Amino acid sequence: MARDPREPHSTFLNLHSTEFWSGDLGLTLVTISLVILIFAISPLGKSGILGRIFLDLTMVTLMISGALTLNQGLAGKVLVIAAITASAVVLTTARIHPTPLLHQLGSFLSTVTLLLYCRIVLLLMFRHGQITWSRIQGGLSAYLLLGMAWASAFEFVEYMHAGSFHFVYAPANIDELSSKLSYFSFTTLTTVGLGDVTPLTSYARSLSMAEAVTGQLFPAVLMGALVAMALQSRPKP
Repeated sequence: MARDPREPHSTFLNLHSTEFWSGDLGLTLVTISLVILIFAISPLGKSGILGRIFLDLTMVTLMISGALTLNQGLAGKVLVIAAITASAVVLTTARIHPTPLLHQLGSFLSTVTLLLYCRIVLLLMFRHGQITWSRIQGGLSAYLLLGMAWASAFEFVEYMHAGSFHFVYAPANIDELSSKLSYFSFTTLTTVGLGDVTPLTSYARSLSMAEAVTGQLFPAVLMGALVAMALQSRPKP
């Protein structure tokens, strides 16, 4: 589609972002990026740092694109984009010049950003239209984003109160800590609970219980909502 030279640049960008997400390609790319990041890049630690940087940039781009697509006011879009940008800047700075304060701030901002992005994915997933395979992938993405958000929250607790978690094999560096807490988060979310990582403090235990409950309720509620949407979209006889 040719661009009207009289069309404002911001409107043009928002139009193309809307077309990108309306075709459900955005939800598919989010799912692929999350699967690679969680199950391939994160467990590799240092050996996957270049791949992680690439996927982090991809995720930031998809986050901003999704935020621009949502039917919300300018203030809401600015707030989401500001949170995404601030999180990316702090996390990058913490890798270059690691300090306890930057790690604490980075894990907190990462938790907030991932929860905001989970909201964006769910809103895009439940917009009007037929239920497609890409929308089901959006539900998977939201579930994975919840696991990542809790992993960041666990990191924040560990940075604030060292020793909040007991590790069978203590992490040697920040990347290993992130990898182990991500592993613990998803085993808790799926209620597998293998016991390699154990929460010791009240804050860590409360977060773990909340994640376990969410891991049980979220898929049931999500499936119920998808079935209701599919029934509503069927043509009436």
